[in-house]
Amino acid sequence: MATNQAGLVLRGLSAGYGETWVLDGIDLVVPPGRLVGVIGPNGSGKSTLLRAILGLVPNKAGSATLDGAPIEGQRRRVAYVPQRELVDWSFPLSASQVVGMGRYPRIGPVRGPSSGDRQAVAATLDRVGMGALGDRQIGALSGGQQQRVFLARALVQEASVLLLDEPMTGVDRATEEAITELMGDLRDDGATILHATHDLEGAADASDLLCFVNGRVVAFGPPAATFTPETLHATFGGELMIMDAGDHAHVHGGGHHGGHDSAGGREHGTDRWVG
Repeated sequence: MATNQAGLVLRGLSAGYGETWVLDGIDLVVPPGRLVGVIGPNGSGKSTLLRAILGLVPNKAGSATLDGAPIEGQRRRVAYVPQRELVDWSFPLSASQVVGMGRYPRIGPVRGPSSGDRQAVAATLDRVGMGALGDRQIGALSGGQQQRVFLARALVQEASVLLLDEPMTGVDRATEEAITELMGDLRDDGATILHATHDLEGAADASDLLCFVNGRVVAFGPPAATFTPETLHATFGGELMIMDAGDHAHVHGGGHHGGHDSAGGREHGTDRWVG
């Protein structure tokens, strides 16, 4: 159903796997050019929310629109970066070839990449600090380098919306800082970014808006209004630990910093992503 509302709009979005519904009745309006941190414990539906926006879940109800039109008809405007563990890193592709796959929505399945496409790939690899490793097989790269390559694949798509599933997981500090800076730059250029994360404090510092999820939207809004003990306990329950460090507090949300969410053991299936 089309609307005249700008930005990313979710209405009654529910999603699940098999007989298990992970999300129920999600209503969100994300204006253009916002950086949104999606926060919740394991099994809360963070990954499912990103996948449901693109229709990548077997069971889905409700709608997701971008600038008033269903996302299904404008998938090229949305780029998705899955969790690293869902990628088959043994696949015989170079970093440049993986990034080049981000041009497919633009060039189509028949036409080969043009010199302009190849220049865009090279420039994007340079932007994420991987210009010198374009010929390296993706499985030979470090975790941080692999994540940079997949981010470059999303960037070269020139999408309006980026959905990043735990982009900070399993990366080195330099890559984490580079990703944070890159997300801010893209937001400043007008992109809308949703990034699922277990790093509560990092998300609160870097994001314009926070979306706390646990099967539903617990809270959504600016960090100053949502990053509160009440919201944190409502989202994490007993899995949350707040450590008072005098002039500030460290917040630890229940959950791992690698792997994928789980609901009844797994939040989503065992599909492997190649590029």
